[in-house]
Amino acid sequence: MSVYHVSRHVTSSAARATTNMAARGSSPSLVFLFTVATLFSRAMTFRREVSMELNPGAPSQPSAGDLLHLRAVGDHDTLHFLFCSQGAPSLLLVHTNTSSSVLQVNWTQFEQRNITGGLRVEPESSVVYSTALVLSRLLEYDDQNDTATPPSGPASFFPPQRLQDITWSNFNLSTSELCDSTPCRSAKLCGSAPSFASGQLCLRLTVFGAEGRSLEWPRLLHSANSSQLELWLDGVPARAARSRFLLELAAVGGANPPSRTELRHSIDDEFTPSIFKEVLWLPQSNGSSQFPSFVQWKPVAYRETPPTLAAATSCGHSPPQRLIGQEVAAAAGLVRAFYLHDPQSFGLNVSFGQAGEPFYNSSHFLSWTLLIGSGSPPAEFLSPLVIVMMAVGLGVPLLLLLVGGACVCIRKRASPANYQPIN
Repeated sequence: MSVYHVSRHVTSSAARATTNMAARGSSPSLVFLFTVATLFSRAMTFRREVSMELNPGAPSQPSAGDLLHLRAVGDHDTLHFLFCSQGAPSLLLVHTNTSSSVLQVNWTQFEQRNITGGLRVEPESSVVYSTALVLSRLLEYDDQNDTATPPSGPASFFPPQRLQDITWSNFNLSTSELCDSTPCRSAKLCGSAPSFASGQLCLRLTVFGAEGRSLEWPRLLHSANSSQLELWLDGVPARAARSRFLLELAAVGGANPPSRTELRHSIDDEFTPSIFKEVLWLPQSNGSSQFPSFVQWKPVAYRETPPTLAAATSCGHSPPQRLIGQEVAAAAGLVRAFYLHDPQSFGLNVSFGQAGEPFYNSSHFLSWTLLIGSGSPPAEFLSPLVIVMMAVGLGVPLLLLLVGGACVCIRKRASPANYQPIN
């Protein structure tokens, strides 16, 4: 059993940008405005204390798969993130209204995978909401006509790769290299299958203690109420020269799991060049901007590592459809252990690639990133640096225009009064 804790003061990356601006000789007024905006932004940052524990309370190394528990504690509540490789890999989020809630695991029941109640968060009365995201299947099809339109019938796909049939490695725990100055913890999991040859499918979960961004594209904006899950295919052989892939996801919950998608637009592509929108997978709305859970991503994937703009490719998604909760629970040991009854479940497919873009065979690599969290989904906004640059860029020409107009008026008023026009 391994336990890691992290809780420290967060220094915004914007603060370092202020220092760099001063070093480059920017005007004092520009540095002052940017510093004020940075300090205001930092004052509004909410923080959590994040701890990480592998196989909590297990008497020995589990044979069926690891269970990772990340606990993000706030002033008056706790977010429990449970990531499990038993069966189909799944991430369970449990939100409690106390900072003292704890995880209890009955390992005898949990490893059997067919018994409910083997995992619970106590006190049970403190649980406000819970939801799980299950990665069910990897789908592949031959895009002979280069339309990037997934087939409508299952017969047009190659036999799917069920992720519950993959042999998963043990979790590799670390302080994530994706964090800027935000306190966070990360764990990586890789799996192999006979059809993968020497390739692998890897997942990396990162839980953050404060608002910030990852260092690598797509540089999703995260909060202290969200986690980030990355997925990548590396070296997995394609079954056709023009293969494209889809990932099947299932959202599981009690009363109100994510069941609809929204497309949110932005005017700023500062952090993810050429991408001006993001997809939200949400529960039914109650009229509030706060949601018990959300899944969020930008519709972009990458064909190379590290990600580059030239290697970016578009993502699509299908409308969410209701699934049979019993089947989802049977595939994911974490869902079966936590939910006492067959939970509600909705699923969708995320497709990778756009017509005219290179196929998977061009690099044999594909990566995609999403967020899972609670509360208000992080919304893109213009950074203080962009706001200051816009203010300077628009303000200087306006100032010149006003000064020029004033000079013209003064010169006209100062013209001789006895001037006689020539007939």
